[in-house]
Amino acid sequence: MGEVLIIFIVALMLFGAKKIPELARSLGKGMNEFKKAADDIKKEFNDNTSGIGDEIKDIESEIRQNSNAIRDIANDLIKDDING
Repeated sequence: MGEVLIIFIVALMLFGAKKIPELARSLGKGMNEFKKAADDIKKEFNDNTSGIGDEIKDIESEIRQNSNAIRDIANDLIKDDING
């Protein structure tokens, strides 16, 4: 609490009582614009990466199918060797 009071007193001495509300409004507007820009970046990132999860699932499914096919072929070859 003491640090906030010191900052307020320094701001009051530097800018005067009339400028502080104007500075606070400007700071609020700037923070709002920054928040909007950050939200836009997050939305764009999510929009561009949303399909990646589906593509990964498709690739995993193909890998499982291929490994099952390879296992079946290997088992057939082993049976053929045993039956000879």
